[in-house]
Amino acid sequence: MPDQVTKTTSESWFSRVGSAFGGIVFGIVLVLGSIGALSWNEGRAIKTIRGLEEGARLVVEAPVSPIDAANDQKLIHVSGPVVVTAPLTDDAYGVTASGVRLVRTVEMYQWQETSESETRTKLGGGEETVTTYTYSKTWSGSGNDSGAFQEQAGHENPPFDIEGTTITAQDATLGDFRLADNVIDGIGGARSVPITPAQREAILAAVGDARPIRISQNRIYLGQPGAETVAVTPAPTPTADEATPAAPVTATTLTPQVGDVRLTFEVTPAAVISVVARQSGDGFLPYRATNGEAMLLVDDGNVPAADMFAGAQATNQVITWLIRFAGIVAMMTGFSMLFAPLGVMGDVLPLFGTIIRMGTGLVGFVLAMVIGSITIALSWLAFRPFVGVVILVVGAVIAYLVFRFGHRKARAQEVAST
Repeated sequence: MPDQVTKTTSESWFSRVGSAFGGIVFGIVLVLGSIGALSWNEGRAIKTIRGLEEGARLVVEAPVSPIDAANDQKLIHVSGPVVVTAPLTDDAYGVTASGVRLVRTVEMYQWQETSESETRTKLGGGEETVTTYTYSKTWSGSGNDSGAFQEQAGHENPPFDIEGTTITAQDATLGDFRLADNVIDGIGGARSVPITPAQREAILAAVGDARPIRISQNRIYLGQPGAETVAVTPAPTPTADEATPAAPVTATTLTPQVGDVRLTFEVTPAAVISVVARQSGDGFLPYRATNGEAMLLVDDGNVPAADMFAGAQATNQVITWLIRFAGIVAMMTGFSMLFAPLGVMGDVLPLFGTIIRMGTGLVGFVLAMVIGSITIALSWLAFRPFVGVVILVVGAVIAYLVFRFGHRKARAQEVAST
């Protein structure tokens, strides 16, 4: 079957007008929803800022050994090396590594569908859309449902039947403190697990004969059941007088087949970490500020408490701006849906419809900037009036400048078309 399929669809002007009016309801929901999301985001940001400021004032330095019982239920800052005693093992595939977290990532070689569309507005307001569907094979960490492909024949994907997993150390300690998942999940520094000849036999024994297996570049490749088995030759073992360690198991690179699976393993080694949390017995729990904000901070290395709180404030700021951006874009999309019928009706003469859409797009942008800025500013005025006023002024200036620029551009195009 071809790896590229083209489909042409047409929609009449009357059908487009009906769809555009039907989209007004969704536009209203999107505008109101984005206003609610922006308001919630500012409340969340302010709450987090206040909670972290309170935490920075109350945090106390504490030793990791011995545990000071006087600090129980207080917000403490500790630093030190993490220690684990038992290795981590993925029993399903026989891979063993030493560290605090072992992650198995699964990918399947499968068909994926991508599409590109080009829409042309015809005289009279109708539209013709030409969509090109392209099919390629790729490694993907999630299953592509080939049943939803435009061209299914010849592009069938088998079920994605192997899952990834995370194995966390149950014996990790920081001095006399026990580390639970809430702390271990915040430790970074993951690195690839080398598949050495010593691990090869354990891997082959764990997998069995159900699927052919090969090992290459620290990955385990599993073929489809019933396929021909690929031999894997381990690297030679060095002699006693050789200084270099054994090289990872390698195999000749073969062309993968649809349905083949590859497994990658990463381990996070035990290292020095810093923690800001509520001391609870010999463990750590989130500390809850007086405004209800919960905090449990984990950083790699020996990081002072002040730097950890500064980093958390910076992270909160980034998240806040990302949600603001998404909220403004969603509001602009909602306004474009509200004004869409005007552009569609103007498409009886395609150039006229284009001019209308440029105008309504500009109006939608200005409205989104103004309403979004007002929503953000009102949320801040109750807590930090100066910041709220600044946001209002900046939003108004941007909206004014964009409106002036767009107005001039639209008039220039009108003059050029006459």
